[in-house]
Amino acid sequence: MKAILLAAGVGNRISRMIESVPKSTLPINDKPLIRITVEKLIKLHMEVVVVVGYQREKIYEALEGLDVAYYVNPFYDITNSIASLWFAREELKGDVMIMNADVFVSETILQNILADERDNVMAIDVTRTKTGDYFFTTTDGGIIRKYGKDLPLRERSCEYVGIAKISSRFTEQFRERLESLIDRQEYRLWWENVLYSFTDKKEHPIYTIDVKNEFWSEIDYFDDYERILNYISGELSDGE
Repeated sequence: MKAILLAAGVGNRISRMIESVPKSTLPINDKPLIRITVEKLIKLHMEVVVVVGYQREKIYEALEGLDVAYYVNPFYDITNSIASLWFAREELKGDVMIMNADVFVSETILQNILADERDNVMAIDVTRTKTGDYFFTTTDGGIIRKYGKDLPLRERSCEYVGIAKISSRFTEQFRERLESLIDRQEYRLWWENVLYSFTDKKEHPIYTIDVKNEFWSEIDYFDDYERILNYISGELSDGE
């Protein structure tokens, strides 16, 4: 299986706090976040692809010595992550995990996503509905019905984690929809909008998988980064 990490964006909400470095390269216990993630993926026998753009030399440096394939989104400052994925579209074959590079997740979360045998699956946290960045309304069976940053609280079932898996049975449909959206000049969308587009007219179910209380954090704000540091600090203390 391949893993595609999207690491091209500037990260405007946190950029003024971190002095012009990609947020995926922020150090976690003296190691860049993206390197921690790539090492976990390689340990799980995955081929890793990284799409870069903003300050890409910093990402090359962070991943030095690791077996990684790169694609470049040269328009990272005027596009969103759907365009970054489009530049790596030739990698959308077979089973593919797609992941925002600013997400810290446990190896257990990755293993559970990989083990899921459905056509597609998006990682969620059902314990987070009051605060967070992006939310879903799901059916009792975990199929996405509504989605959005401003989803009313009463309609929120979970928060989205920032990772999805597309199985080989669905990859061709996914890629065709990606290319269709780009052809329509929808380059300001997130890559996840490719999946959401299937829910709008109920063309194909988009499933979810809960992280089951495993720790994770997507770095949108500096507080998110501090959560990871505090978690790692506590984990180290427990192991001493």
